[in-house]
Amino acid sequence: MSMLDTIPLGRSELRVTPICLGTMTFGEQVDEATSHRILDRALERGVNFIDTAEMYPVPPSAQRYGETERILGAWFKSRPGVRQRVVLATKVAGPSRYDWIGGGVPDLRPERIVEACEHSLRRLGVECIDLYQIHWPARHVPAFGGVYFEPSKLRPVTGIEAQLQALERLVRDGKVRAIGLSNETPWGVAEFVRIAEARGLPRIATVQNPYCLVNRVVDNGLDEALYHAQVSLLAYSPLGFGLLTGKYDQRGLNDVDNPGRLAQFESMKQQRWGRIEALQAARHYNALARANGLTPTRLALAWCYRNWRVASTILGVTSVAQLDENLDAWDTQLSPELLKVIDDIRWSHRDPAQ
Repeated sequence: MSMLDTIPLGRSELRVTPICLGTMTFGEQVDEATSHRILDRALERGVNFIDTAEMYPVPPSAQRYGETERILGAWFKSRPGVRQRVVLATKVAGPSRYDWIGGGVPDLRPERIVEACEHSLRRLGVECIDLYQIHWPARHVPAFGGVYFEPSKLRPVTGIEAQLQALERLVRDGKVRAIGLSNETPWGVAEFVRIAEARGLPRIATVQNPYCLVNRVVDNGLDEALYHAQVSLLAYSPLGFGLLTGKYDQRGLNDVDNPGRLAQFESMKQQRWGRIEALQAARHYNALARANGLTPTRLALAWCYRNWRVASTILGVTSVAQLDENLDAWDTQLSPELLKVIDDIRWSHRDPAQ
């Protein structure tokens, strides 16, 4: 497959390139002018898929909430005709982890989904969102570093059918073309598909979950669910928030001169990507890359790009040079012997950044 080939997302009519430009750095680490240069370069190199979210940039803040969508909207406005060349995805935040999103309500109600979509449309300056995703589930799940499902944490929340009905309204009104999920579990995928088919509601086309050498939780059953349900995986954080680029190998996560997110933002170090076990595992993969004449970045991306589970890999960058480096990794092929060693490392270190 060529990087310029397009593939369908689930059973939807959307067709995207197997590489997607993620935008969570736009508006925090990356200023508007640089963001627009990155967007221009992605389009120039054939990428037709852009992903964002109402809560971006990351790390989230009340001051910058919605700024990434606004930057994208300004880019569309300044480049007539570009919107028609792009498959645009965004997300409604799940039950609020922050007071400034959805009023801090610990639920994802139908009216909130509709309202959030309308706000995103205005910030983006578009009439329709191609792929609208629920950023994380309303119900309790072990996400964002959680490891175990705990029934004691279950609380009454809006059910899946009601959420699908809200999404159906958006599709019916022409504001959304297809729908998806993010940070979802195998049970969640199966239930969203079951209810949609039983009630004649929109069927999810995608699930956007972390997938990289230090977090292969997808391989623990979600891959089977996605395969049988004909739902496409959008893999985010393929470089493990920079761990798999080698930038933290020598001086760790506390190097004040390192421009990476894990070094710049203390809140990021407290999350799954900042675990010492994740860094230790990443060092093994990075050393393997160098021993085989590859950069750590090229090894990690080549593994993700060619994985049968992945429909499109989401790249997050802070410069045009980074984007080019990541796109250039597309042509890298990993031998069966190298893939076996990668699996051996995983057997020893498992998924430290899950």
